[in-house]
Amino acid sequence: MAKRALGPATLAVVQAVEAVADGPLLIACSGGPDSLALALAAQLVGLRRGLDVRAVIIDHGLQPGSAEVAAAVAEQLSVHGIEVAVRSVTVADSADGTEAAARQARYAALEAEARPGQLILLGHTLDDQAETVLLGLARGSGPRSLAGMPARRGAIVRPLLGLRASVTAQACRELGVEPWLDPHNSEPRFTRVRVRHRVLPLLEDELGPGIAEALARTAELARRDADLLDALAGQHPLPAPGLPFPVDELAELAPALRSRVLRDWLRTCGANDLSAAHLEAVLALIDDWHGQRGVDLPGVRVRRRDGGLWVEPSGSSAAGSAH
Repeated sequence: MAKRALGPATLAVVQAVEAVADGPLLIACSGGPDSLALALAAQLVGLRRGLDVRAVIIDHGLQPGSAEVAAAVAEQLSVHGIEVAVRSVTVADSADGTEAAARQARYAALEAEARPGQLILLGHTLDDQAETVLLGLARGSGPRSLAGMPARRGAIVRPLLGLRASVTAQACRELGVEPWLDPHNSEPRFTRVRVRHRVLPLLEDELGPGIAEALARTAELARRDADLLDALAGQHPLPAPGLPFPVDELAELAPALRSRVLRDWLRTCGANDLSAAHLEAVLALIDDWHGQRGVDLPGVRVRRRDGGLWVEPSGSSAAGSAH
């Protein structure tokens, strides 16, 4: 199909793919409007440039009939000449909730499916980015959370972050395909769904149009700042394994760097799934010290003694009780 024959929405999606397509492509496709438009646009780009384009459908098994939905999406992609595979995953129980567990299982499956040198394209749009920023703001997790989703991280690429979801829906209409509408995307019990259908429209009504675009710009600005601070923190030398981190050395750092250096050190010591609340508790051992006996983190325990922070394995008999 010649470029001039494309509808305006399809052309916008194709151009977004062209901007990142520097090698073979693997498209994560649920069959929804965003990923379906992305897959078909990638196929057009692949044919034009001689690139290998494949799609993978991840069946999370969380809804009745999910296997049938996956098979129908696979057939629709195959009709358009796209090589497609369906992969089933098991979503384990998680303290972070079903959505987080499903996302973790999905990303693991995508990385396992990708061939060497293949980019993994995801169909997140500007609307998804705006929702992510609002959710990060509600959690109060700092600039890294406000930075939203990166356009590219390693082999994972999100080419549609500059396009509204209305564009991908229109592209599907122009291409004559019927996307699958996930019923979970209309379930108000999910926080993201409430943000999409209630919070963002309310903000648009009360503050005027352009809120989603403004939130996406906020994500880009926050990401630049967070990347710089992370890079500066990464230059700070960390204590050798088994040695304490001197409290005076940490106290001399600017607060934005102190929390990042502390986070990096704790991770090297075996801490995992660190939240902002975890870091605040450990920071209190530095700047609000009044004899706390220690802080329990996922995987380790942190204590202050002899002018330093010491990390011990969780459950260590020397650790004492939690503060």
